[in-house]
Amino acid sequence: MQDRKLLFQKLTATKIVNGLKLISGYYASRITRKPLQWGMPISMSIEPTTACNLGCPECPSGLKQFSRPTGNLDPKLFEKIIEQVKDTLVYLTFYFQGEPFINKNFLKMVKYASDKKIFTATSTNAHFIDDTVAEEIIHSGLDHLIISMDGTTQEVYEQYRVHGHLDKVLQGTENIIAAKKRLNSATPKVIFQFLVVKHNEHQIDDLYELADKMGVDQVALKTAQVYDYKNGSPLFPTNEKYSRYKKNKDGLFEIKNKLRNHCWRLWHSTVITWDGDLVPCCFDKDAKYKMGTIQNQSFKDIWHDDTYKAFRNSIIQSRKNIDICQNCTEGTKVWM
Repeated sequence: MQDRKLLFQKLTATKIVNGLKLISGYYASRITRKPLQWGMPISMSIEPTTACNLGCPECPSGLKQFSRPTGNLDPKLFEKIIEQVKDTLVYLTFYFQGEPFINKNFLKMVKYASDKKIFTATSTNAHFIDDTVAEEIIHSGLDHLIISMDGTTQEVYEQYRVHGHLDKVLQGTENIIAAKKRLNSATPKVIFQFLVVKHNEHQIDDLYELADKMGVDQVALKTAQVYDYKNGSPLFPTNEKYSRYKKNKDGLFEIKNKLRNHCWRLWHSTVITWDGDLVPCCFDKDAKYKMGTIQNQSFKDIWHDDTYKAFRNSIIQSRKNIDICQNCTEGTKVWM
């Protein structure tokens, strides 16, 4: 209810009309099997940095295995992007790869977007949230703060969050909740996100208990993405309902999600890397499918140009042939 209220407060007549255009274009594309795009994105992810203090497996940022350069988003580039989409953008996620708080200008950019009546969210490992930063978060206007919380004991937590310290995560969480109370702020909504894998699935009940005790607003369970999943992985949880993969009769694994030849994400959202490249979605971690660059092109031109049209068309014709779609669990449902 709180989220809906916050989102409603960000809406304008222009944003509502644009959203209707997006939905119409999406369904018209499914019917005609032609990539018809009639609006601007209502959702966007922008990458503050590719740097990270942890070394999580299955994460290019943590493993330092990017095929693209590492760096921090420049505030001037960020402002350039926002000025081009502020009238239609509803939801902005400050995350793609990396730990957002490593970028020293991160919260200034959050405030810039919040002041433009854009719903803002981020995902963090919470290692950098001291008392001062906690108050800066409140003043920035951040709406959602997702905290990666993949274990309730250090022994379990560090098995995936390599080089991580659970005590810092808990202290960072306490700091932001205390700051909310001290400043009488309802935001940001604090969410514990739990990446369910084999070694931590037994702590799910403990996580809910801990979240309730600390005053965390919500717990979100997330399935783990594994790059080489066909032969199985030690990360796969015992309980298959927490896995995005299932075992076939031949003993090999496949993703549960049916790869239908349409994807709402390609119509309503986009991702921008720290250096200004546009990629179709968050599964393109190495920016393999570069649609254009905001450095020397306008956002609107990229969004409607032939490169983007061709990629949307490839989704409509055969999504199974696109490698970044092979691990996707989303993209087939419309939300507003």
